[in-house]
Parts: sequence; C-alpha cells; structure tokens
Amino acid sequence: MASEPSTRVTVEVINEVNANFPFDAEALLANAVIAAAEYESIVSGEVVVSLVDDERIRELNRVYRQKDTSTDVLSFAIQESLDTEPDIFFPEEEAVDAPLGDIVISVDTAARQAEEYQHSLQRELAFLAVHGFLHLIGYDHMTAEQEKEMFGRQEAILTGIGLKRVVE
Repeated sequence: MASEPSTRVTVEVINEVNANFPFDAEALLANAVIAAAEYESIVSGEVVVSLVDDERIRELNRVYRQKDTSTDVLSFAIQESLDTEPDIFFPEEEAVDAPLGDIVISVDTAARQAEEYQHSLQRELAFLAVHGFLHLIGYDHMTAEQEKEMFGRQEAILTGIGLKRVVE
C-alpha cells in the first residue's frame, strides 16, 4: 500500500516570459517547493511561482520594496497581509487549501547566477524557488545566524531532491 504524501501543497507555475527550457521547468519548480514544504512540515497550501524577466522583477521590486533594481527572487506571503482571521468558514469536508503566497523568479538573473556559480540552470531555479518558499513561511537572512539557518535548510532540501551544490 502506498503511503500518503506528507503534504498537500499545490504549486502553479506561470511562465510569463514563455522561456523554452531543455528540461521540465514546471515539474522542477513544483518538486522543489513541495520538497521544501515537506521538509518544513507544511501540511497544505497553494503557491504560485511566476517566471519573469529582469524588467518585470525590477518593476515589482520598485513597487513593493522601493528598490529600483532587478533581483533574482521576490516572495509575497499572503499571511503577512492578514491581520485577522478570515470571515469565511469552510466546513471540514469543504476545506480549501489556503494560499501561502507567490514567488517571482527572474529567469534572466537565474541564468546569469547559474553561470557565475558554475552550476546548472535547474539548480539555480530550484534554489530560488526554495529560497522564496522559505521566505513565504517566515524565514529571513538579515543576520548571520538567520542566514546560516536559512541557507542550511535550502541546501538540505536541494540535496534531498538531487541538486546538491558541487564546489570545486
């Protein structure tokens, strides 16, 4: 008998730039986010991952973070914007998975960083998806201690899905 998956997190990938990858980017990103959810014991939720170009992520960064520059990944957690419990009640049999938030990844920046760090585009995209997901659920890297914890989790998750960092 097959065991039940430990998470019901669903992932929608939107390729806004219609990038053609030599691999299944949608499956890669969904697997990375689901692996992160399992690692963090997140039972259910919905995540949207959007692939954009540098121009679009710069616009989002300017509007939402007041930084007029492109970046590799942005996360928009739904929970941060909720001050109170939702007004809608769903009976258990009609429960829906609450949205966790959106992750926006610049394909342009991911490609540059993959080359710079001398690893595959697959690893870089998965890294950014996991990084974005950890931000969605409350992790940050503002201090050295936070960075060590968050980056350690990222590497454990990526290693778990076969994308271990190779340092030469």
